[in-house]
Amino acid sequence: MAPPELSQEQRKAALEKAAHARKIRAEVKQLLKMGTITFPELLDRADEDDLIAGIKVGSVLESLPGTGKVKAKRIMEQHGIASNRRIRGLGTRQRETLLELFG
Repeated sequence: MAPPELSQEQRKAALEKAAHARKIRAEVKQLLKMGTITFPELLDRADEDDLIAGIKVGSVLESLPGTGKVKAKRIMEQHGIASNRRIRGLGTRQRETLLELFG
C-alpha cells in the first residue's frame, strides 16, 4: 500500500511538525543528562505531553546520569521492557520498577 499523496503544503507542515517533535525530545533528554529534571518528573510530564510520552524508554534511560547504552539495555531486558517501548506504553509494574531504580 502506497503512502497517501500529500500536497506541498501538507508535506511541509508534516515535516515541520516532525522537526518540532525531535527538537522537544532532544531537549528533554538533554535536561535529564544535566540533572535539571528527574526521571519521576519526566514521567509526570509525559502524562500531560504527547511529545514526551512518545520518547523511547531506552533513549530516556541512556540519558540518565550514570546509565549508558549497555546498562539501559540490561535493565530493560531484566524487567521485560521491549526495546521499542515508548514511555506511554509502559505498564504499571514496569513504571513502578523504573521509579524504584531511578526515582
